[in-house]
Amino acid sequence: MNLTQGGPSGSPCFMRPSQGRPVHGRFSDSGILQRMPTVQHASRDLMTIRDLSRDEIDAMLDAAAAFRPLSDPAHRTRTDLAGATVVNLFFENSTRTRTSFEIAAKRLGATVINFDIATSSVSKGESLVDTIRTIEAMSPDAIVMRHSSTGAPAFVKRHTGAAVINAGDGAHEHPTQALLDVLTMRDRLGSMEGRCVAIIGDVRHSRVARSNVYCLQKLGARVKFVGPRAFVPETLRNFGVELQHDLRAGIADVDVIYLLRIQLERQAEPMFPSGTEYHRLYGLNECTLRFAPEHALVMHPGPVNRGVEINSGLMTHERCLIEEQVANGVAVRMAVLARAGRRSDG
Repeated sequence: MNLTQGGPSGSPCFMRPSQGRPVHGRFSDSGILQRMPTVQHASRDLMTIRDLSRDEIDAMLDAAAAFRPLSDPAHRTRTDLAGATVVNLFFENSTRTRTSFEIAAKRLGATVINFDIATSSVSKGESLVDTIRTIEAMSPDAIVMRHSSTGAPAFVKRHTGAAVINAGDGAHEHPTQALLDVLTMRDRLGSMEGRCVAIIGDVRHSRVARSNVYCLQKLGARVKFVGPRAFVPETLRNFGVELQHDLRAGIADVDVIYLLRIQLERQAEPMFPSGTEYHRLYGLNECTLRFAPEHALVMHPGPVNRGVEINSGLMTHERCLIEEQVANGVAVRMAVLARAGRRSDG
């Protein structure tokens, strides 16, 4: 099966992690883009963090920070993307990402279409390429896409003039999650230069971990991967990180403890005996948090498995930033959509 063939869920079985081709077109020059730091972008798209420069990352973080006042109902409506259409095309379940992209687009004045896979022609066996050609015929300005296959957004880019924003592709990358995470860290810590972040858990299957390590390293931070060998194999040293298989040692000198969900849906068979056993060895609770520096922050991309990665008591701890991450997600996605602007091919 390939990306032009349909399947039970309309998804391809494999796609190499290639990048989409640059889209030649003008950015919207209205609204906040006049006041944010200007950077020459190679593309309106956002496929990976890996291919962004430090200047591009800083510019999007600064733009996101400038958008945050729009969380106040009195200042919520803008017209940066008035008349534009944003399509949310999610082939995997999502609460935070899809909802925050929808809120972000509407706060910029765009019309949002949430493409329902379950009731679409995909459920009848329509291929991904035919689905995209159908959507392209309606001339959307941006497509926000999540898919279980690595490289699917880059494939879609070949068939549309719309900006394509990767909202997660397989175990490859999740760029906007990394941006909102780093914005949240930067709010509390200032510059990430010289900071240390421990990413703990199922790194092997995590697109969030990959995008975060690229982003953090570009900003000068040191990254550790911490977890059982099944989730943190030796091959991950290729990311230029330290590997640690003992939780207490792994968090002893960090500024941020970043917890990952165990992704059972990406495992051919369970790789750990039980959630209870995982929490005993690698879960964060009031006891294990004492082994980290007193200033260390706690983060999680969600959804959280309480009692597995973290216990319920820490969810409301003053050093736990999960709700701040969610709030920053809207601002970051506003910045990404404003960067994409409108299509210029009519």
